[in-house]
Amino acid sequence: MQRLKTRPQFQAALAGGTVSRTAHFALHRMILTAPTDTSLATAEQDGSAPSGGQTLFGMFDVWLGAMVPKRWARRAVTRNAIKRQIYTVSERFGDRLPVAAHVVRLRTTFDRQKFISATSEPLKLAVRQELEQLFERAVRQEGRPSSDQRSDRATEGVQA
Repeated sequence: MQRLKTRPQFQAALAGGTVSRTAHFALHRMILTAPTDTSLATAEQDGSAPSGGQTLFGMFDVWLGAMVPKRWARRAVTRNAIKRQIYTVSERFGDRLPVAAHVVRLRTTFDRQKFISATSEPLKLAVRQELEQLFERAVRQEGRPSSDQRSDRATEGVQA
């Protein structure tokens, strides 16, 4: 699993759309297509060069980035703890995620009345459980056939 590092990589993954959500997190994904064997020069001549988002990712692999805005986690200690949880939990789901650029984004704050300490064990446990839900939903959704595939299977059943 590779990590997103540049702003354009994050922007491309965010533009791909939201795959799953929980109360505090959202998972965005941009599917990467397999690179062709032709050289970039011939691809540019043919007009079949990869899209701008595809060229940002040098390797055909699962990419992951974490966005924990200061707006939702004021203390750096909390932001870093949440990012560590994101990367740790994602490692367990890495082999089940599709080849794509993923961004996990914190979209709301954790209640400071409930989680007083910036790195308390209850906060870490809550973050970990919610991230597992987030990735589990994304993996389940990936395993489900799309509406086009379902309609094709339905028509095959009628014709058989």
